[in-house]
Amino acid sequence: MKEQGRLKIFFGYAAGVGKTYAMLDEAQTLYKNGYDVWIGYLDPNVGPETKQLMRGLPILPLKVMEPAGISSALTEHGNREDTGTAGGKTKNTEFDLDAALERKPKLILVDELAHTNAAGGRNKKRYQDIEELLNAGIDVFTTVNIQHLESLKDIVQDITKVYEKETIPDYIFDQADKVKLIDIEPDELIRRLEANGIMPSNAEEAADGNFFTKENLKLLREITMRKAADRISHNNQNENLTSDKAANIKLMVCISGSPSSARCIRWTARTAEAFHAPWVAVYVENTHRDKMSEEEKGHLQDNLELAEQLGAETVTLNGYDIAATIAHYAKLTGITNIVVGKSRNKRTVRSRFEPDLEDMLISLLHNVEIHIIPDSDHIKFYRQPKKKKPINSFYLSWIDTFKTIVLLVLATILSLGLKYMNIENTSIMYILSVVVISRVTSGYIYGTVASFLSVLLFSYIFTQPYYAFDFFNHDNLITLIVMLLTALITSALTTRIKAQAEYAVEREQQTEVLYEINKKLLVTRGLENIIAISNEYLTKIFRASVIFYAKDPITGARGILEQVDEDTEAPLLQSPKESKVAHWVFLNQKVAGAGTDTFSDAKAYYMPIIFQGNVLGVLGISYFNEALKNQNNRALLRRIASQIAIALERQRLSDKQRLILVETEKEKMRSNLLRAISHDLRTPLTGILGASQTILENDDTLSPDIKKQLITNIREDSQWLIRVVENLLS
Repeated sequence: MKEQGRLKIFFGYAAGVGKTYAMLDEAQTLYKNGYDVWIGYLDPNVGPETKQLMRGLPILPLKVMEPAGISSALTEHGNREDTGTAGGKTKNTEFDLDAALERKPKLILVDELAHTNAAGGRNKKRYQDIEELLNAGIDVFTTVNIQHLESLKDIVQDITKVYEKETIPDYIFDQADKVKLIDIEPDELIRRLEANGIMPSNAEEAADGNFFTKENLKLLREITMRKAADRISHNNQNENLTSDKAANIKLMVCISGSPSSARCIRWTARTAEAFHAPWVAVYVENTHRDKMSEEEKGHLQDNLELAEQLGAETVTLNGYDIAATIAHYAKLTGITNIVVGKSRNKRTVRSRFEPDLEDMLISLLHNVEIHIIPDSDHIKFYRQPKKKKPINSFYLSWIDTFKTIVLLVLATILSLGLKYMNIENTSIMYILSVVVISRVTSGYIYGTVASFLSVLLFSYIFTQPYYAFDFFNHDNLITLIVMLLTALITSALTTRIKAQAEYAVEREQQTEVLYEINKKLLVTRGLENIIAISNEYLTKIFRASVIFYAKDPITGARGILEQVDEDTEAPLLQSPKESKVAHWVFLNQKVAGAGTDTFSDAKAYYMPIIFQGNVLGVLGISYFNEALKNQNNRALLRRIASQIAIALERQRLSDKQRLILVETEKEKMRSNLLRAISHDLRTPLTGILGASQTILENDDTLSPDIKKQLITNIREDSQWLIRVVENLLS
């Protein structure tokens, strides 16, 4: 098994504390002791003392990212300075990952772990570059500040009032082999920055004079020390105690399309880490799902990805009653703590009269702790969502409008027919029409409008005085109110049942798909047949082209492509550029390609097929229709991939068993052959041995004729043996 590189992080509470200096100082010591150390990237704004420590260490040339997206490597060691402009556009220099992997030093120094790479690179973030270095067996030294940890982003933001865009997932920090805390007094740091005139590398830190205040630095220093102490405590804890604690606590965070849900996710991640407990992020789809704006859908997708990035299991549930759905899931899965967000204001009249989600959860779950995380009113980057137009919220369409008018007219005609036959209960026809309208139209608006129109029509045509509105007639008022309420309730219930039925059909279809795939894979034998079945079903489900790599393309293996007619660029999935992405997925056992932060310019979304830590293949789904942009579709793909993994593993074990059987049969045939020829070999050998022994022991007493006969027997037996051996070898 390939040896994994070791990661050491030099950890500080702000820019300028000396992380890069400490990293270079330790690297110089190793280099003087014969260690193969290279500098991959250093912050160009370091002080003169730090630059002095760079002397003598070999420097890997940087990659120049051209404005047009074409990159080239600098060849001089003086590459840390400004590379100039081209066509009026500034060139960006980045760490050259490919050169580092080709050079493969024992240790490489890469500054600024949380850095976002320039467009055109393979990975979006530098920590992804470092993960590739570690997977290649290269040790890495790097630096990071406390504000760059994703789970602590909100806390630091509340202190400094600065929004940090560049963050790393906490698992990078947690899985580091060593973390070295670099610490100085805040007063000393301020004096150092003022004396040297060093501008921090983070432009937003430098732009905001409130960041480097003594009070802020003291708080950041405290958080940093606490984070380092938590890491030491976690590493020293007994594994059995950790397991017992994890078994007793399980957290759940409720998320939505609000950007403030990210705050709840980070709080839950920090709490789960502190208690070493599992946690799950839950989103409940209800009838309001289709009314979400594109901005809200984007926030929801970001929140689900953030939860997965921080180590949560993401679950999407269906149900009209959000609180009841969450409570039912919590009881089934043994949730002990639930985290929900709390809005500081109620934005609609309806919401003022509804109980809060946390109150409903408290009443439904008596033994579960509810943690309420308030929204932050002073977040600078948050913008109130735009007011949605009625046409988007209520799904107005000419077809649904036409259906409503036709059904109301039909109900009126039938009611007139009933009146003509002296049947007085004509209001039932209008209530029936409201039910039908709610069933055949989208949303609540048509059922609600039909309820009011049916009451108006009934009052105008079928109540006295006829063909006039008289709402204040005591005889008609109660009838009209009851009819209106009945129509409204019936409309709402019909619409709700329709939405729940649609969700149930959607889930049933997914379950049916998984069942069909599982049933097909169970009876399918042969690697080619398994791949063909998988590609066939995946193209039907996602309506996109699929390519399947059963072996790493670096070995020369080509992916098996299944193309849909609408995807004209499907042949590009077999290009060397796409094969490179599949090779990366084989090596790193992570998703890559379109819709991810790695090889985001690829034409397909690539997912490894993993079983017990071994990559059995790689699936590539074309991104031309962006079907996998939806988190539900990605979850479905993961479930399908697990079924395919089981089938591939079963086929691998079957092939292995077949080889064992063949080897066993060969061994059995060899044993039978040896037993069959052993008698034929022993007989002449015994004759040769006896004749030769007789001649040697009785040479003086044997007559010449007997000697000649014995020698002749030896020759004949030897000739027979030669023929037998020749027959066996031929």
